Amino acid sequence: MFAETKSLNEECGVFGIWNHPDASRVTYFGLHSLQHRGQEGAGIVSGDHLALRGYRGLGLIAEVFKDSQNLTNLTGSRAIGHVRYATSGNNSIQNIQPFLFHFYDMSVGVCHNGNIINAKQLRKELEEDGAIFHSSSDTEVLMHLIRRSSKTTFEEQLKESLCKIKGGFTYLLLTKDCLYGAVDPNSLRPIAIGQMKNGSYVLASETCAIDTVGAKFVRNVNAGEYVVISEQGIRVESYTKDTMISIAAMEYVYFARPDSDIAGVNVHTARKRSGKHLALECPCPQADIVIGVPNSSLSGASGYAEQSGLPYEMGLVKNQYIARTFIQPTQELREQGVRMKLSAVKGVVEGKNVVMVDDSIVRGTTSLRIVKLLKEAGANQVHVRIASPPLLFPSFYGIDISTTSELIAANKSLEEICQYIGADSLGFLSEAGLIDAIGLSFDAPYKGLCMECFNGDYSAGLYDYEKDFFANLTPIQLAHLEKRRKALV
Repeated sequence: MFAETKSLNEECGVFGIWNHPDASRVTYFGLHSLQHRGQEGAGIVSGDHLALRGYRGLGLIAEVFKDSQNLTNLTGSRAIGHVRYATSGNNSIQNIQPFLFHFYDMSVGVCHNGNIINAKQLRKELEEDGAIFHSSSDTEVLMHLIRRSSKTTFEEQLKESLCKIKGGFTYLLLTKDCLYGAVDPNSLRPIAIGQMKNGSYVLASETCAIDTVGAKFVRNVNAGEYVVISEQGIRVESYTKDTMISIAAMEYVYFARPDSDIAGVNVHTARKRSGKHLALECPCPQADIVIGVPNSSLSGASGYAEQSGLPYEMGLVKNQYIARTFIQPTQELREQGVRMKLSAVKGVVEGKNVVMVDDSIVRGTTSLRIVKLLKEAGANQVHVRIASPPLLFPSFYGIDISTTSELIAANKSLEEICQYIGADSLGFLSEAGLIDAIGLSFDAPYKGLCMECFNGDYSAGLYDYEKDFFANLTPIQLAHLEKRRKALV
């Protein structure tokens, strides 16, 4: 979907490599395959056993490194890289990662995906202790914790510091001697390990990046684990035993690329199964065709069509050459921006009763405009089907839906949403349907999924956000929480 209208923006993507003669260029390719996770900024830190150096900038990875010399200058056999969407901190060059710290005794590059939910409290304590922050990003907190640790080795300092931060996160850290990757105690945010034919190890937010650089998947870094890669080889350790598998369901629903695998489940397969479950739960007997909203909804639409026995058609086409359009000041210009990105295929939808499958609804403004596009193209009826439950609650673990006011499902009933977007009918996949469709089987709540956006069950807690969260609950949210409370009794 399109970030300026959907208001469901990507998290971030991280990539690292150890022991490759062209580490920064491989990292560039890895980040390019993760571009969908962040489009506001990018950067790479590379080096060898003597020094680390970095380059970062605003924009897409190709824009940041459009001067190839900036990439050529990043020499060395090890590197980490980052593509950013601003889930914490504002969009300025000071917040673009990886951060590179030069201390008297060492240099460290660090990048981060997710959100630290106790960062505000930790930052306050650190500043009271004399820490000086150079960015508004919560990523910097970890390095201050490390440097204040009384432990004697960097690895022990890292372990101690990871136990102090809360939320959903993955970290990559690069020193002259080691590459580290760490995952939060709930594995809300993923890291996968791969190995290239020459023996080089890579770390990435998604397996699609491992495939892109020609590496073979080795294993995931699991909840509460960190990996250390050095000249001595690779090892995976635990920094805490207080873990509970709770992988973000939104990775499967929206964020991850369809060719990625998360916890052994292919994203496209999970989305297609979601579409099939949706067809069983919310059939549309009067429909003629099924279409999907490019690109993250195409898998679900194909599953809906297959299960319902309806033709699957290309009723919407996305312009692949429009990278980004910015929020426009008037309604007319905003609608024109949608048309630049998405077109209805008149010859397909004209005179038809259409089932339009999408992955989610946030504010509802995008659904409204797409329904309008389809009806202007001659669709007789437009029945909207959503391959996930209603987004009722904000997320604080690295997804840019952190306020209740943004969520139409938290403020309007199903009938009111349907009327607002101009659809002839509206149906959402149930929580149980999504859990079953994704198909994890961990001995954990929701079979190992974090469903916080759908049901308000925050597996890693709320910390800094707790007071505001409860102060801003709507009647719809309160009713849902009460219903879930009674179900648990």
